[in-house]
Amino acid sequence: MARSAQLAMRGFGGRVRGWGDFLNGIKHRMFEGLGALLVMASLLLLLALVTYFPGDASLDTAVATAPRNYLGYDGALIADVLMQSVGLAAYLLPAVLLGWAFRLMLQRPIRRFGRRLALLLAALILGALACSILQVAAPPPAGAGGVVGWAWLRLIDGIGFAPLALPLAMTAAALVALLLLSVIGLSPGEWRVIGSSAGRIARVSGHGTIAAAAFGHRVFRDWRTARRVLDSGPKPSSFQAVVSRKPASDAPVRPSADRREPRLTVVPTAIPPTPPATEPERMPSRLARLVMPRAKPAGAGKRAAQELQPALALDDEPVLPPLGVLTKPPEVRAEAVDEEALAKNARMLEAVLEDFGVRGQIVQVRPGPVVTLYELEPAPGIKASRVIGLADDIARSMSAISVRVAVVPGRTVIGIELPNLSAETVYLRELLDSPVYEKHAGRLALALGKDIGGEPVIADLARMPHLLIAGTTGSGKSVGINTMILSILYRMPPERCKFIMVDPKMLELSVYDGIPHLLAPVVTDPKKAVLALKWTVREMESRYQKMSKLGVRNIEGFNTRLREAAAKGENLVRKVQTGFDPETGQPVFEEEPFDASELPMIIVVVDEMADLMLVAGKEIEASVQRLAQMARAAGIHLIMATQRPSVDVITGTIKANFPTRVSFQVTSKIDSRMILGEGGAEQLLGRGDMLYMA
Repeated sequence: MARSAQLAMRGFGGRVRGWGDFLNGIKHRMFEGLGALLVMASLLLLLALVTYFPGDASLDTAVATAPRNYLGYDGALIADVLMQSVGLAAYLLPAVLLGWAFRLMLQRPIRRFGRRLALLLAALILGALACSILQVAAPPPAGAGGVVGWAWLRLIDGIGFAPLALPLAMTAAALVALLLLSVIGLSPGEWRVIGSSAGRIARVSGHGTIAAAAFGHRVFRDWRTARRVLDSGPKPSSFQAVVSRKPASDAPVRPSADRREPRLTVVPTAIPPTPPATEPERMPSRLARLVMPRAKPAGAGKRAAQELQPALALDDEPVLPPLGVLTKPPEVRAEAVDEEALAKNARMLEAVLEDFGVRGQIVQVRPGPVVTLYELEPAPGIKASRVIGLADDIARSMSAISVRVAVVPGRTVIGIELPNLSAETVYLRELLDSPVYEKHAGRLALALGKDIGGEPVIADLARMPHLLIAGTTGSGKSVGINTMILSILYRMPPERCKFIMVDPKMLELSVYDGIPHLLAPVVTDPKKAVLALKWTVREMESRYQKMSKLGVRNIEGFNTRLREAAAKGENLVRKVQTGFDPETGQPVFEEEPFDASELPMIIVVVDEMADLMLVAGKEIEASVQRLAQMARAAGIHLIMATQRPSVDVITGTIKANFPTRVSFQVTSKIDSRMILGEGGAEQLLGRGDMLYMA
């Protein structure tokens, strides 16, 4: 009986072990099947990302053409969502799926799946931050870091941490690597198994590569032998050679925008000359109109005509410098604008944009002194950020030094600025002799130059009320500062405007030493510059006290009140405390005549801020901050320039109090964002062209 029971138990145990082996086999097959599915999913996702095209139909783009993505509309939608959100960091997803697939194939379950998803999300965000500083050839529409990276760059730029973008991105990349190891969760032994498998695959593929190379060598050897035999045979005559080059099709071939025609050597033959081939017809472009700049002969202004007439010089009248001391523009200016060449460039630009998947028409061309503006009207569904990201590719295809692409405010077109072959020189005399400068109502008119249409640009420093200028060496920054100073000297007499000039470089502003407009000699010592700024602060406070005595709000009201009192014969007095009554202890006041002299404008010009900030950064920043916040009503204005617009030179406090800024060419996009709040200044030509933010 016991023997039969023991045999029964053994049979039952064997059946249990059989069921366990069966279930384990099913479990292993499930892991392998899930691993295979994840491998397929990772490969499909990688294919969708690699074949991503911004012009495909997506959530924010509606097009009628078929998608270029190899996975169709679904692949285009998934790739667009990932690229728009995290940019190039989306390529981490196929890597993670492939790691999970290897884990399942090694019979390792994926535990704590929720925590792994959270770590994966953190890795994607950090990856977007790391990719945001990359400069790739064809970035996604939202940038290499997507919307997440773009928002991060705006954040660090706003808080003044832009110079730390590279170290922070490298730190984020290191954290991404650690998070990926945690998300995949493979042990060191499993990584060694994967490495050995990859080594075996590499060895097998290496043998195949060697065999393919040997086969290619044999094919090349046979081809070279056959070519040598053919070259030794009889050659066709000249007539046969010409006839044999007849094109295989009569259909017109569309010329490429960046194709260079080969150089041909003409060989005289007995064949009669053939008529020149006509250029294949192209679809008419919607080039609506060509806006030509209006040319004005030099010296045609009212002021130039008045200076030609003799005038009676009185001792009490201020004598402004004549225009005759300035260089007169030549009578024969730059060569006339070739309308046919501009139309040809517009068609070529359309073809280049179409090669990059941007459909649209050039609807207007505005030739200027240095650059020509082509206004592109894109097709529906084309995003402006995508066209802006093609600036470097357009410059390469159009054989231009630099191309700037920006949205035209208030219009539906996108502006593309291409440099002219020959830049026109803008003379200061024609700016000061223009009716725009003569009729400008501003007290402190600054001649900035010409706009894209060739018209003079005049700004009022009193309305700015301060100006911040940035630009690299040789970009035209010093010439721009001299132009601004001269435009004020040609309009304001010494008793109405005074200058304090700070020139640490001792070169640019030293030519103004000795003019009657200076309150003090040109300051070249940075330590004395601190004293000059502190004196300006005290002068501002003194002016506020004088204006409060008369009950006026600004310097215009103060000078007007003095002129009205002088016209009426009114004696202005002010109360001054002279002591205290010995009996009552009350203060004793006496009246004394008020200083009836008008207050002039004071303009502080600093040629290089970086040198001053190195010597006494805190004191300079405190003085500049007080002047920028309060000096406008007192008639004191600042013009400050720097070659290095970094966060330690243009601090957040200084930047917040200078709403008007001018940027010449800078070295990087970070510098452009520091001075203007956006990119674009790094794409200027460095020939005196500037971006003016009012």
